[in-house]
Amino acid sequence: MADLSGTDLSEEKDAEIELKKRQKRPWDDLHKSGKIGISPELPETLGFYDISSVRREQREHPADPSLTRFIGAELTRGYFLEHNEAKYTERRERVYTFLRIPKELEKLMTFGFFLCVDAFLYVFTLLPLRVLLAVLRLLTLPCCGFRLDGSRLLQPAQVCDVLKGLIMVLCFSMMHYVDYSMIYHQIRGQSVIKLYIIYNMLEVADRLFSSFGQDILDALYWTATEPKERKRDSIGVIPHFFMAVFYVFLHAILIMVQASTLNVAFNSHNKSLLTIMMSNNFVEIKGSVFKKFEKNNLFQMSNSDIKERFTSYVLLLIVCLRNMEQFAWKPDHLWVLFPDVFMVVTSEVAVDFIKHAFITKFNDITADVYSEYRASLAFDLLSSRQKNACTDYSDSVARRMGFIPLPLAVLLIRVVMSSIKVQGALSYTCVFLFYLGLVTLKVLNSIVLLGKSCVYVKRANMEDKLKSKKSNKSLYSMSSKCQKKCQKNHIYCKKVIPAPSLSKEEECEVQGASDLKHRTPKKDLLEIDRFTICGNRID
Repeated sequence: MADLSGTDLSEEKDAEIELKKRQKRPWDDLHKSGKIGISPELPETLGFYDISSVRREQREHPADPSLTRFIGAELTRGYFLEHNEAKYTERRERVYTFLRIPKELEKLMTFGFFLCVDAFLYVFTLLPLRVLLAVLRLLTLPCCGFRLDGSRLLQPAQVCDVLKGLIMVLCFSMMHYVDYSMIYHQIRGQSVIKLYIIYNMLEVADRLFSSFGQDILDALYWTATEPKERKRDSIGVIPHFFMAVFYVFLHAILIMVQASTLNVAFNSHNKSLLTIMMSNNFVEIKGSVFKKFEKNNLFQMSNSDIKERFTSYVLLLIVCLRNMEQFAWKPDHLWVLFPDVFMVVTSEVAVDFIKHAFITKFNDITADVYSEYRASLAFDLLSSRQKNACTDYSDSVARRMGFIPLPLAVLLIRVVMSSIKVQGALSYTCVFLFYLGLVTLKVLNSIVLLGKSCVYVKRANMEDKLKSKKSNKSLYSMSSKCQKKCQKNHIYCKKVIPAPSLSKEEECEVQGASDLKHRTPKKDLLEIDRFTICGNRID
């Protein structure tokens, strides 16, 4: 019995030893033999230790604590960035793009700003002359006893100019019944928080007015110039005209209230309202930066920022005129206003830089996109200067940027005439010389813009698109004239000249609203205006 129990115990020991050998890791033998260390197959970092060397150190320094070895490993641990070269190169390019954004954005802003200046100066300089030429044509045609055009008393562009001039005159006469001083004192009597809320509501109302106002004006122009042969489905020119006058008058009052609120902020003693209004610009960063933006959405936002910057400059001009009038045009008071004006302008520019820099960073948009935006605006300018252009340049700017110059021009004329008293022959001479200066500025600005636009369109390789657009419009006009002539003579006319095959970006300009359902979701930049829905949003 004793021999059997001893045999069983020895067998159990042998089984345990065999099991331990099986569970033993195969690389322990390699460590003991010294064949494994820091091999080329293993990561070549300072933090990877040879286990045999560690055990050797433990035998040589048994009292060395493990915390010391851990700290030493942390101090000597290394890594190699070239193992992930693509990622770090991309991060560096993002930094360079972030730093390039302010420069590229300011180029776009400067070009767009002068486009707005050109459209705004057109109302004061060339529009009165064009209206005068149209009136002279109306007066001279009965004396001559024939029509120069054969079918129209006035050309469509002249009809639109006369309508614009009548709207300006009527709205200016109506603005005389609005007391600027009363509005200013009514606003000044409100609390700071209430004024802050009012100013935000006015900004929203200004955008809504701009979106619907250009549609009202376009409807008026088309109703007045629609061909007589076509069946009319409108309410008539006179209702559209009164709608346009009512809109321009209300929009001018809205901008006047905005200017009065800004004037109250400038004249407040502790400048708290001005600080709150400036902080509202930084709130705009929160509402824009952390949202998904596409290329078309960013184009809309850029156009909106151009329009807002130009409008804010005109509002600052109105505030300075009103304040200088109250202080009898003393030059010293202008230096009192200068720090506040500089602070408002600086905050506006800084907010635009930060907003666009982070939007392009989070949405992985390159800085080159702003050159495309600039080329699109230049394409609009060159298209409106062609012989067969389908819209006026100022209307094109209004659609693209949401900037309508008529209400702002009416308000500025009202403020200037109430602030500056013109008396005597010398004063009228100065006014005439000032008008000549504005005309000169308008002409020089237009020449420079046309030259720059040609350069931008050529760089963007959009010359062929401009030429094809011109040829398609001329071909379409020839076809329509042929059909009208045949209809007039009661002859069945086949299409001798076929209607041109228009691309998607040209159908909206020739066919109008009938092709809205045929548009693709991905629109070209030339199809995007200020209030076009891109995806599921308008920015």
